[in-house]
Amino acid sequence: MTQQSAAVEALSSERFATLTLERDFAAPASVVWQIWTSPAARLLWAPPYPAVTVDFLEADTRVGGREVSRCSAEGHPDMLCDVRWLDLAPELRSISSEVMTCDGVIQSAALITADLQARDTGTRLTLTIQISALDSEMTGGYRAGYGACLGNMASMADRTMILQRRIPAPRDIVWGTWVNPDTLPQWWGPDGFSCRTTRIDLSTGGEWLFDMIGPDGTVYPNHHLYTLVSAPDLLSYTLLWGENGPKHADAWASFEAQPDGSTRVTLGMIFTTEAEYQTARGFGAVELGHQTLAKLEAFIAAT
Repeated sequence: MTQQSAAVEALSSERFATLTLERDFAAPASVVWQIWTSPAARLLWAPPYPAVTVDFLEADTRVGGREVSRCSAEGHPDMLCDVRWLDLAPELRSISSEVMTCDGVIQSAALITADLQARDTGTRLTLTIQISALDSEMTGGYRAGYGACLGNMASMADRTMILQRRIPAPRDIVWGTWVNPDTLPQWWGPDGFSCRTTRIDLSTGGEWLFDMIGPDGTVYPNHHLYTLVSAPDLLSYTLLWGENGPKHADAWASFEAQPDGSTRVTLGMIFTTEAEYQTARGFGAVELGHQTLAKLEAFIAAT
């Protein structure tokens, strides 16, 4: 091999690589899929390390949709990540492209395939990352970064609750019923519960400060902080125990129009700790959540 060909081979090995990363989750594929694809969940696991912050500039998780995020770390220039969703097969597979830029200069481009496989103990996620790196350090960065992100996802899977319901109404109506400050308090909550609102602003950066009042008159203070309200398909918020109280969970609601004109609503909650998740399951949070979505359907049917 000549010196020139050896140099070309070395350069190619630095610039082009295929990485395969696997992770087993003690959660069903439905939960892992939502953690992987939901913008609200992705925002939580995307920072690979505590010193890194990530914020979304755009988020549209559908075939042909685009996701743009900014990754920041003290002492380093910001990186922009531009994701295009090429294929989405729920609970089975996603294919996306990803371009990383710094100060307007492309650092790498990658094709990322995520395969989900149901197993006896949960779900295995296999990532295949095909990289073309203009910066020789990007391949190592992908390996370390996505390895850390998969670890973050695994810790979230143990404390994530996913509820879904198909509502026989167009998405615009379902969305409008949810984000209307006059209608939301009328149906929100399980059977027999009512809402007493102090402040409500259902927009990005807004809040809903309210009390849930149980059938026996018990008052449960709540405070929702809205981190994203993107019509007509996604909202995310933080749940606090009372006004500016301790964080209970990060949550989101997504609204998917179905071919038959109905809407599939997904309500996801990532509890602050696994202990809080287990406590919530213990007092019936899954059933109570399904009752809340059923009340939404009944309210729409009656109006």
